[in-house]
Amino acid sequence: MTDCVFCSIVAEDSPAYRLYEDEHSLAFLDIEPATRGHTLVIPKTHYETTTDMPNSLAGRVFKTVHHVSDALESAYQLDGFALVQENGVKAHQDVPHAHIHIIPRYGDDVPDLGWSGERVEETTQQKVTATVRDELASDA
Repeated sequence: MTDCVFCSIVAEDSPAYRLYEDEHSLAFLDIEPATRGHTLVIPKTHYETTTDMPNSLAGRVFKTVHHVSDALESAYQLDGFALVQENGVKAHQDVPHAHIHIIPRYGDDVPDLGWSGERVEETTQQKVTATVRDELASDA
């Protein structure tokens, strides 16, 4: 896609601090990081969301997420890391190219990850469980 900033990075038409790449994916530092080492992992082929990607590519991209997360943990002795993935404008996806954020966590840092969870009633959880299980069964 010609007007996609991430496709431009893949094509090396736009700069990025590249950490890792293979035939299918690319990992580079976020230009507005939540914490030191905040990394984005993308498929090299343009897909707007992760659910648009073929299963085989999604697996390859998450293999890169695993590989780079492990390197970040080792290099910075992280206290943990968050994986964040947003699909669609309503979910705050800023760039319409599938991407996964690896956000390193350090001691008392407090990056805003975008939600303030509240407990939900058990009947609501049961209804959601049944609805999603039915959908998964229909895909089988």
